[in-house]
Amino acid sequence: MPDDTAEPPSRGPIDTEILDRVAAHLARSERFADIQTRPSYAPNPVVANYDLGYFPSGVTRASLRIRWFETDDFNVHYSEQYRTDDSWECRWDRHPNDHNTREHFHPPPDAPTPGGDADYPDEWRDVLATVLTRLDDRIKAFWDE
Repeated sequence: MPDDTAEPPSRGPIDTEILDRVAAHLARSERFADIQTRPSYAPNPVVANYDLGYFPSGVTRASLRIRWFETDDFNVHYSEQYRTDDSWECRWDRHPNDHNTREHFHPPPDAPTPGGDADYPDEWRDVLATVLTRLDDRIKAFWDE
């Protein structure tokens, strides 16, 4: 935990150049049915909706919401919604805060705060590869049961 519990510093402005690159990268993957860059309902992330063909019929939506800041802080939030109105969520974060170290992971099923301290690569492509690998494992587990 950080020593200073005063209000954490700002993450800075959104890095629109990196978000455009993230969106282009995700668009090359067959995993996603729809990629939206800074949609009007959420003007600062990339929102990637998974192709539901990868999931059992009880999953009604699976999505990634990615925010990247000029400070190289980020937030990657994964969410699954089910026909039962339940959800399964987790989040990878790098940002100043008063609940964990700067790099941390909020685990499933409900992405609680505080999360667990973590270490992430510096490069956005490597962060994204880490996240997508974990999520591919999650999806594969649906079919291995």
